[in-house]
Amino acid sequence: ANVIVTEVEPMKALEAVMDGFRVMPMMEAAPQADFICSATGNKHVIDKHHFEVMKDGCCVSNSGHFNVEINIPALEEMAVDRRHPRTFVDEYQLADGRNIRLLGEGRLVNLAAAEGHPAAVMDMSFANQAMSAVYVFQNGKNLENKVYRVPKEIDEEIARFKLESMGIMIDVLTPEQEKYLNSWQEGT
Repeated sequence: ANVIVTEVEPMKALEAVMDGFRVMPMMEAAPQADFICSATGNKHVIDKHHFEVMKDGCCVSNSGHFNVEINIPALEEMAVDRRHPRTFVDEYQLADGRNIRLLGEGRLVNLAAAEGHPAAVMDMSFANQAMSAVYVFQNGKNLENKVYRVPKEIDEEIARFKLESMGIMIDVLTPEQEKYLNSWQEGT
């Protein structure tokens, strides 16, 4: 895929560039896009001035927050016609004849325009929740009242279980490699 990232945070934009993506402002990206997916958690990330320059047939979706990321009232105001070509797709025809396709009514597309997450993903999510609950039960007296990241050991154990269930084997560090990685006395 030819992916373009639009970003407001310099560190995230640099990370995207270093990961091999093109980065540019949304107004430059919108006319090039066949598919736009917002994932910001902010309001009107895709706005009227973006709709004005989008290609005919551009699909617009949201994966970041409630249905406020896409300015749907502006799109509805611009539209001269609206139709439903298929389930979870609203097509808005603009005055100049272009069509903009909105997926899942602008709601979280992975939930609103699908049948949920696949079991191959949900099993890991539920395992993470269950093992995190056990961790909190066992260590709760030593934890402060704040939000914590899931401990790396839990994520790694779930990954090992998942790989094993898929019949995938991975390498294991030798004692010599473990010692080297945990030492500052050897190497450059």
